[in-house]
Amino acid sequence: MADLSLAHLEAFLEMMSAERGAAGNTLSSYRNDLEDAHAFMSGGGSSLASARSEDLQRYLSDIADRGFAASSQARRLSALRQFYRFLYTEGLRTDDPTGILDSPKKRQPLPKSLSMENVTALIEQARSEADETAIDDPERLIRLRRLALIELLYATGLRVTELVGLPASVATQQDKRFLIVRGKGGKERLVPLSSASRDALMRYAKALRARDEGAGSPFLFPSRSAGGHLPRQVFARELKALGIRSGLPAKALSPHVLRHAFASHLLQNGADLRVVQELLGHSDISTTQIYTHILEERLHRLVSENHPLAIADKNST
Repeated sequence: MADLSLAHLEAFLEMMSAERGAAGNTLSSYRNDLEDAHAFMSGGGSSLASARSEDLQRYLSDIADRGFAASSQARRLSALRQFYRFLYTEGLRTDDPTGILDSPKKRQPLPKSLSMENVTALIEQARSEADETAIDDPERLIRLRRLALIELLYATGLRVTELVGLPASVATQQDKRFLIVRGKGGKERLVPLSSASRDALMRYAKALRARDEGAGSPFLFPSRSAGGHLPRQVFARELKALGIRSGLPAKALSPHVLRHAFASHLLQNGADLRVVQELLGHSDISTTQIYTHILEERLHRLVSENHPLAIADKNST
């Protein structure tokens, strides 16, 4: 490292230690990040002390090309910002070359999901446990409830709070092809029910009436909890336990994951992103766009299988 840049870096680190109380690991990270930046600048005929905005932009592009995560890129830019602000404050530079640089965009992590085979195994396990339970067994109602919850969640993609808080009137409504759901902000939406979810719902409702439980409750899944309905945490625990019995890892399962499976499987099978947005109850399409990777995969497969040139390539091999 050139003497001038080295002297400036040492002065910066000394200030961070003495005035801001930066820990040893923090100082070591700053040193490594800034020395890496200077090595890049030196390769282009510049230096850390004299770098311009365009030099720093090239450096950020370089570490992105090297595979650095957005969080690591942001950390390096933060170190550079603090270094150049120090130089400006000390009168060692008359400008801050990081002022016009944008922070790297962090990719929104893709939600965990389940394969269609995983969901099928989960539902079959829940159905098997319900079917094998004697009518007079107290566990039967719990197992029918569990089956209804899972079938409804996968058929509709409801938020877990929407699911456990469904009104009792759902079981007696005339048109059983749809649910009217009151979501965030009191906004209502219409979601279709599958035949399997309708069947599971009716079996559960019949067993609930037969045991005369929840009479007078406004909720489809009544409970003695403070909220009056089945707590979402109870359902989450039951779902994890069911998953283990189905051969799935517990950490891979939650009501939220099953909601994402609903959306992912719809898109994989040709559903429009706007339709999925409506079904999920997202007020903004940008929230649903975490699933665009599925659309990209589907589009790529569609082109590779149906484009005339792709077909010609296949026929020639």
